[in-house]
Amino acid sequence: MFVVPTFHLTRTISVLARFRFLLGVFWASPYTLLGLLIGGIGLCFGGRVRIVGHTIEFYDGGTKWFIQQLPHGQFTLAFTLGHTILGQSAASLEVSRKHEAVHVAQYERWGPFMLPAYFLSSTFMWLAGRRFYRDNRFEREAYDANGGEHDS
Repeated sequence: MFVVPTFHLTRTISVLARFRFLLGVFWASPYTLLGLLIGGIGLCFGGRVRIVGHTIEFYDGGTKWFIQQLPHGQFTLAFTLGHTILGQSAASLEVSRKHEAVHVAQYERWGPFMLPAYFLSSTFMWLAGRRFYRDNRFEREAYDANGGEHDS
């Protein structure tokens, strides 16, 4: 009688999932390092930091000031760089967490090409006479995942 050797399929899947996660972290790492630099400077000026899941969130103090200096920064709750999320406050991070998690996954997929692709999408939308932010394919994906919060 032929006996099929048993193996732990669950363990194999777990190892593959862990490898895929680590590959995504590495692929997104150039932007994560930039986020850590900005967030680290923000900490020196009264900012705060916390780890939530697989992300590092910086908020308040210098981080909030930095965000407010960006174009339309006063309307920006948070933004993502790799596995770092920079937010204006703890409350703004809570509100935008699902949306920003989609951007983290996008950084894992696109790696160092994420920001160029993001800006190209915005530029294309602007040249086509559409909204450069809300019609950007990356933002549409993030808003759709967060319940489809599109404005008209």
